Amino acid sequence: MTRTGIIPGVSAVESSLLAAAAVDFGIQFVGWAVASVLKTEKFYDILGSVAFASTAAMTLASSGLGARQVLVSAMALTWTARLGVFLGLRAHRDGGDSRFDGVKDKPRVFAIYWFLQGVWVWVTSLPVYIVNGTPGQSGLGAADYALAAFWALGFAFELTADVQKYVFKANKSNKGKYIKHGLWSLSRHPNYFGEICMWFGVAGVAASGLAASHPGRAVGVFASPLFVTFLLTQMSGVPILEKSADERWGKDEGYQMYKKTTPVLVPKLPWM
Repeated sequence: MTRTGIIPGVSAVESSLLAAAAVDFGIQFVGWAVASVLKTEKFYDILGSVAFASTAAMTLASSGLGARQVLVSAMALTWTARLGVFLGLRAHRDGGDSRFDGVKDKPRVFAIYWFLQGVWVWVTSLPVYIVNGTPGQSGLGAADYALAAFWALGFAFELTADVQKYVFKANKSNKGKYIKHGLWSLSRHPNYFGEICMWFGVAGVAASGLAASHPGRAVGVFASPLFVTFLLTQMSGVPILEKSADERWGKDEGYQMYKKTTPVLVPKLPWM
């Protein structure tokens, strides 16, 4: 089944990309406007999840609903559902987000945060938009199922790590302590490792169906996992958390040993 693009007068893939951008940044704009008036950050994370889910669902609905399009979209939507639940629980537990202290009452500065969230959503979801905007792809094969299994491994890794840390922090006796058991004994940031694996899996499945007919698009989908990797390892993820941990526990001998024996991202084997 083939359907016309969301936006008439342009190619299907251009329509998918442009419509996703319009919805994504529209959500960010409305969220910023309301949040600025109320001087709150409570809508920020949940609207990021809404943008992921709505743009994936919209571009899928306008596609030919091929097996690859459904699989790629389902992987992204499953991750988005997990993200929304996790962020909702974290917001309920913490009661606020220190990232926005001194920012939420400054509309122009606050707008930058919302714009950057829109960029994060759109670039990360590129494999979804591109595959949903490209008709006539090949059927799923063994390589695709292997990549889907790789995605599932990453999903399980991130979910398990997040649950372990959430339970750890919920225990009041652990206040002021750092987690070093479970997956956190294998990597200092196992949740980020899982997320990177997931988006490489999504991009791999998308590229597999694009390589023969649209090699440029097949290469382009890898902008997503490369962007996620850069973001988590060089900007907002690992560097900030590592600096914070060093400031809190840098003089703790136990933490020094943990840091020395536990890889920052790629997990070590359990018996190492």
